Amino acid sequence: MSATTDVGVYLVTDGPLADRHGVGVLGVVRAAVAAGVRTVQVRDKDASARDLLALVAAVADAVGDRATVVVDDRLDVALAARHGGHRVAGVHLGQSDVPVTAARALLGPDAHVGLTANTPAHVAVVAGLPRGTVDLLGVGVVHPTTTKPDHPPALGHAGFADIAALARRSGVPCVAIGGITLADVAPLRAAGAAGVAVVSGICAAADPYAAAAAHVDAWTLR
Repeated sequence: MSATTDVGVYLVTDGPLADRHGVGVLGVVRAAVAAGVRTVQVRDKDASARDLLALVAAVADAVGDRATVVVDDRLDVALAARHGGHRVAGVHLGQSDVPVTAARALLGPDAHVGLTANTPAHVAVVAGLPRGTVDLLGVGVVHPTTTKPDHPPALGHAGFADIAALARRSGVPCVAIGGITLADVAPLRAAGAAGVAVVSGICAAADPYAAAAAHVDAWTLR
């Protein structure tokens, strides 16, 4: 990916939020992709490897070629899903997960490897890696969020813009994450985001299609 890549609205799944209105993760994913979401990160911090694999496979099979599917944190699950023939692009890793260099080596050059970056130092490390090691940075948190209670200090729009500017010099696009609301979408795009990662705003909505469509429209309209 180049720093000018347009990722758009990036859905991060949350099981309990998706179940709040009885829609479920698969229902939310189907609705969001139908509304124009092009990337889905399957995240479940509490699931066993077997249960997460089943969820990832189901999401990938439901999405098909209409969106990119990545697995949060679990390189083993992403590899197992790909081995099983499911359309899983790769993985999104945190700073405490396996090194991105290992993920790239195991997944191959055409897979997706994302990485969470919270500080300029994180971006500097990525800048020192071979080009193509990391495809996308998830930068945040922009605002405090209950979906990640152990998050680092919130960056706000200005803090996000500073990190995104550093990342652009390395040719790596950034997606903003952390408490993103509909009102944040346009300002974050103006601040240099290649996309916005949304959890609660779509997963917890009574009508996830309408919620996703509103976020996609906000991203598209300049």
